[in-house]
Amino acid sequence: MAVPSWLERLRAASKTALVQDGKRKIHYLFEDGKEMAEEYDVKTGQLVSRKWREKNTLGGSGKWQVEVGEPTSPLLGALESELIKESSSNPVFMRKDTLTTFQWRIRNLPYPKEVYSVSVEKEQRCCVIRTTNKKYYKKFSIPDLDRYQLPLDAAALSFTHANNTLIITYQKPKEILAAEEQLQKELKKIKAANNGDGDCKTQ
Repeated sequence: MAVPSWLERLRAASKTALVQDGKRKIHYLFEDGKEMAEEYDVKTGQLVSRKWREKNTLGGSGKWQVEVGEPTSPLLGALESELIKESSSNPVFMRKDTLTTFQWRIRNLPYPKEVYSVSVEKEQRCCVIRTTNKKYYKKFSIPDLDRYQLPLDAAALSFTHANNTLIITYQKPKEILAAEEQLQKELKKIKAANNGDGDCKTQ
């Protein structure tokens, strides 16, 4: 069965934990040198952010790529950041999960709900957002389903629109809910350093 293979990778990774600002921060270092950093809300256990980093061609640490949570703005010098800014009216695409769903929010989309269509492209293993007015088009994958080698299910996908934001929801399959529950039990066993003693403690 394919499901344990990703769980096994998580179990095999070197993990450190830190509790800070009401969040439990977990850092994973995989055998291939990839790093993953996750933050969970201490009270609810909900995933707040997930970022990935790989070694660059020279062997140094590359930039963090955000998978879940607020997209990070490029770190520019103070002067440059004043001059070079993305237009605040551009659509902003981000993922913000709940305990039972994967969820994406696209801010700055002012068109009414009937303009949008969201579909699953099973062969390409992605979801596609289209608008009838041709003003917005976006393809995005669900890395969690790829990691667990699960098929995309059109019936799990739904969307709504409010306050200039398109909210797309995908119900997590039972295999992922079960795996996440197992992972949470394991993460609770890691002794966490409390509130910013600097470096995280390894398990």
